[in-house]
Amino acid sequence: MYKLGIDVGGTNTDAVLINDALDVVAEIKRPTSGDIYDGIVDAIKTLLENSKVDPAEIGQAMLGTTQCTNAIVERKHLAPIAVLRIGAPATVGVPPMVDWQEDIKQVVVAETIVGGGFEHDGKVLAELDEEAIRMFFGEVKGKIEAIAISCVFSTVRNDHEMRAAEICREVLGDSIHVSISSEIGSMGLVERENATILNAALYRVAETFTEGFARSLSEMGVVNADVYLSQNDGTLMTMEYARKYPILTIACGPTNSIRGASYLSKLENALVIDVGGTTTDLGVIQSGFPRESSIAVTIGGVRTNFRMPDVVTIGLGGGSIVREKADGSVTVGPDSVGYEITKKALIFGGDTITATDVAVRLGMVELGDAAKVAHMDMDFAKKAMAQMKDMVEDAIDAMKVSSADVDVILVGGGSIIIPTDLKGASSVLKPEFFGTANAIGSAISKVSGTIEKLIDYDTTPRDEALEAAKAEAIEMAVEAGAVRETVEIVDVEDIPLQYYAGNTNKVKIKAAGELK
Repeated sequence: MYKLGIDVGGTNTDAVLINDALDVVAEIKRPTSGDIYDGIVDAIKTLLENSKVDPAEIGQAMLGTTQCTNAIVERKHLAPIAVLRIGAPATVGVPPMVDWQEDIKQVVVAETIVGGGFEHDGKVLAELDEEAIRMFFGEVKGKIEAIAISCVFSTVRNDHEMRAAEICREVLGDSIHVSISSEIGSMGLVERENATILNAALYRVAETFTEGFARSLSEMGVVNADVYLSQNDGTLMTMEYARKYPILTIACGPTNSIRGASYLSKLENALVIDVGGTTTDLGVIQSGFPRESSIAVTIGGVRTNFRMPDVVTIGLGGGSIVREKADGSVTVGPDSVGYEITKKALIFGGDTITATDVAVRLGMVELGDAAKVAHMDMDFAKKAMAQMKDMVEDAIDAMKVSSADVDVILVGGGSIIIPTDLKGASSVLKPEFFGTANAIGSAISKVSGTIEKLIDYDTTPRDEALEAAKAEAIEMAVEAGAVRETVEIVDVEDIPLQYYAGNTNKVKIKAAGELK
């Protein structure tokens, strides 16, 4: 059996075939097309032709895509939704989407705040106003495609959210998509609610890319494969799970690269630099999984607090445009020729100086026609490379948690422009198949489940509480598509919250296992 891994980026669509021993059999990189499915079909077709593998022998197919991110940033293809917040009278002073930009706020057809919610210790804040909920759903019937439900401290108790979801289906039918905040975000009502609203609005996008991927596979004869989508913690989820939680695909590109870099280098703790055609992403691999951000993350202008990788992005890539100012200084990026590098870069007969041209002029890589950059002034090239090196070294410093040097892994097609003598790095490794590490990361990923909640150890003893939370995380991993027997706990956080009553702790546990 073979695994097919595909990662669709803004510049390139990468694809790999991996055998049962998890060895790379074939890899391919193709420019991303306007219609991404044409690019996927072309990549699969080329991959199969080069490897001579029978498509019927592919048993698993994994896709990492930027579709959800693009939909939010570009404000396109979002479904009309309604927002129900359970939290009156305590939260009426801060309405939903209070800090949203108008162009994305328009996705919400109607919103309301009804009585209900909980205190931080699980005590009822107000009784759930079921009559108001039923009335609201009746008013939006026929006008929306999805519902976002949030509730005060639903990460402590989600009773009211679940009851509201039941009423929603009674009034609007089972076909309505319901996003529940306790299943998506963490502490912090506004940010958790924002993430839930975006998840609901992405419902239509999720249906489109999951169905489109399945269609692309079918066209190429890949008919025996179980299909999975990459999510942003470096693991996979089933098609059904992706349709329910499409927001979890956001930022899956960097996490795929981080996982792929770890697999290719055999390092489980390192800093990963993923260089594309336009940008460079820096992330950290910890115990084989990407380090998660501990602060609110902004997506398309919307603050959220659901899990996201801790990634720093800089405007440097293989296609970054290099210019010399009147004072003799040199700038690199942030603008880029992107996927048109094979037309516009000097080494390919174009008229634009790119970072890749500089690398070729300095003899760092053999690519294109080096004679076409022979006229480039060597001092200019060295200044440009010094600027690129400074950009990367500054980003390395931003990602480190101490002054100690760290192991660095270079991946991505654009990593040919990065020198290996970097300050802050104890070693710099560029593994085999570095150019398609993102697709490899997609293909070899596991399936995970993560639970996060507040627990008072005075009410529930610590050992008992942690065991229950671990069991819940394992069940979530199984639901997402993992083989129960292979699931293991990979991360446990247990943080005391001194500003809460009693012996309250924030518990976060992650479980991961092999695909079914």
